[in-house]
Amino acid sequence: MLPDYLIPVLLTPVRDRSRTGRDPCCRLWSNMLPCCAVRVCHVLMLVLCLSAAEDFDWTKNNHDSFYYGTFPTGFSWGAGSSAYQTEGAWDKDGKGLSIWDVFSHKKGKIQQNDTGDSSCEGYYKFKDDTSLMKELKLNHYRFSISWPRIIPTGVKSDHINEKGIQYYNELIDHLLENKITPIVTLYHWDLPQVLQEKYGGWQNISMINHFNEFANLCFERFGNRVKYWITFNNPWSVAVEGYETGEHAPGLRLRGTGAYKAAHHIIKAHAKVWHTYDTLWRGKQQGLVGISLSGDWGEPVDITNQKDIEAAERYVQFYLGWFATPVFHGDYPQVMKDFVGRKSVHQGLGTSRLPMFSPQEKSYMKGTCDFLGIGHFTTRYITHKSYPSGRSGTSYFTDRDLAELVDPRWPDPGSEWLYSVPWGFRRLLNFVKTQYGNPMIYVTENGVSEKMSCTELCDEWRIQYYKDYINEMLKAIRDGVNVKGYTAWSLLDKFEWDEGYSERFGLYYVDFRNKNKPRYPKASVQFYKRIISFNGFPNQREVENWRRKAVETCSSSNQLLAAEEQRSTAANILRLIHDPLTSHMEMVTEIVVPTVCTLCILLSAIFLMFLLRRN
Repeated sequence: MLPDYLIPVLLTPVRDRSRTGRDPCCRLWSNMLPCCAVRVCHVLMLVLCLSAAEDFDWTKNNHDSFYYGTFPTGFSWGAGSSAYQTEGAWDKDGKGLSIWDVFSHKKGKIQQNDTGDSSCEGYYKFKDDTSLMKELKLNHYRFSISWPRIIPTGVKSDHINEKGIQYYNELIDHLLENKITPIVTLYHWDLPQVLQEKYGGWQNISMINHFNEFANLCFERFGNRVKYWITFNNPWSVAVEGYETGEHAPGLRLRGTGAYKAAHHIIKAHAKVWHTYDTLWRGKQQGLVGISLSGDWGEPVDITNQKDIEAAERYVQFYLGWFATPVFHGDYPQVMKDFVGRKSVHQGLGTSRLPMFSPQEKSYMKGTCDFLGIGHFTTRYITHKSYPSGRSGTSYFTDRDLAELVDPRWPDPGSEWLYSVPWGFRRLLNFVKTQYGNPMIYVTENGVSEKMSCTELCDEWRIQYYKDYINEMLKAIRDGVNVKGYTAWSLLDKFEWDEGYSERFGLYYVDFRNKNKPRYPKASVQFYKRIISFNGFPNQREVENWRRKAVETCSSSNQLLAAEEQRSTAANILRLIHDPLTSHMEMVTEIVVPTVCTLCILLSAIFLMFLLRRN
């Protein structure tokens, strides 16, 4: 029997952001107040009955405790981005089309029909953004190289775009001049469109060689300065949302087969690139090659129910283990092979829908990871749920035989899929330590978004999220997990895939209505900067002082941004006066909404000043 306080999550992708239609401004304020009262999750302690590390006693993991202390000397602090989400300049200087360029231009695919055409204009503003990183005192910056920007068709023998090479050379050099280490992702979802049209993208085995040629070119041109390479970012989303559900580019719905086939080729492409670097470049360049995998933590709903315990482990294995186990151990997790194989038999298929690796491929893949990137955002409660093996209803999600649930008391700052459950982060990191031999870990993505129309720079919910999640990472290091660095996600507000610009992860607010895309620091900038400066958390009084000062700083930033938006609104009014053919909808979009948002900002600033005076 499920506890009545848990809320089931529909068996659509766990990354599905449900669009409730609730007013985001009102929703944010209504959530911020109860979040203050429930900063720490008020859930009953559950014993983890998975394969736990011997030196980490799950039964004594107190969710309510906060650990004050410092990170190891040399721990690397950073922030991240990706090419399509921030660069803009989608058709400039010889860049080819990517699948996201094409997908986002199709009506109805992206919320409000947004595109990444200009995004943050990072292609032109990388020096300004480097100044922001320097102000934050970052040790590293994680970004991705756009494959079609340097090889427009995706095929190296067709053409190499030297202007694209020049852009990344300048970016890398400028980072190093400012003592910021580049961590470079080779594939963050923007496959050249020609490869999708000609071969079917990651459904085709030919992608392995094309990707290897692209990676080898990057090693050749940038490897004398780049020492940390990530082959793929979150291949789970590439496979599932790109080829199973069609929510992401290229938008294919190949249920029950598409995700497994794409993942199979991605894993083999990763292994080939690792061997290419190991054979041709490691001796000269002394760099490291890893992969960045995303994974939510899965906690059993009923710790006395063996089926729930097994379902929770299955959830993590079908998510993180799907890619990590081949890279570290040479084959898919046994539970995936068992479940997909059995359901394939029940469907009357001659072979499993989960592809097989040959003995040679298993040996070739095993150990192809110098470090593991971990992207983590949230946690789910998991319970067993059987799904029939009918031919029509089969999918990656039903193959798992489980249901996902959330506790409504978990803070939910605005993006319905992302609940703040800090203790799940420590559990996931310890799981990686146990399952894969305690590899070197870099946290490559961790952060929280908000969905709101009105501008709000005083992001206390993000401060709380970073404080709690970073502290759980510190506890994991104390458990013996080999975490070497942390990447806040993300440096800037940016294009958020199918959510467009409605969802914001940035430490810095980007005004997308302004053609210059100015950046404004949120309160979380000052708080994160203090964590970096201290390399951890000194004591309760000091950390609370950080929070207070951060909020005080953002109040003045809010007023500055409000004044700028007032000027922008006035300019729009003058333009519309001289344009009698402008539609009523344009007037609402460009005048009414910004005016309401400006009032929101001013009211929030007054409200915060009132709270600060009371305190």
